[in-house]
Amino acid sequence: MSQSPITTHILDTSRGRPAAGVHVTLEHLNDAGEGTLLGRGVTDADGRLRDLLPGGVRPSVGTYRLTFATAAYFAELGVEAFYPSVSVVFQLRAPEEHHHVPLLLNPFGYSTYRGS
Repeated sequence: MSQSPITTHILDTSRGRPAAGVHVTLEHLNDAGEGTLLGRGVTDADGRLRDLLPGGVRPSVGTYRLTFATAAYFAELGVEAFYPSVSVVFQLRAPEEHHHVPLLLNPFGYSTYRGS
């Protein structure tokens, strides 16, 4: 299986481990901010999601949103958390490039960046 041109990886910084089993959706946003679902999946044991877009699908220039269902992840661990979900909105300007959007997560905060 080839890797999706948009991928993600979640690290639970409170546990020092990958965040496995997190449901993730990928949407393309129009000018009004409304999303069209392009893909969905669940992070693997390494906290990675490599197949967000179906095989052969290439993204176009535009604005995208990754949404991470964090409430269920923390509930499964028995941990109270502040954010029930995390949405990361980003602009894709070079669709021929690979876009990796990692999430560093803990029950009361998160950060993200463009990875490689």
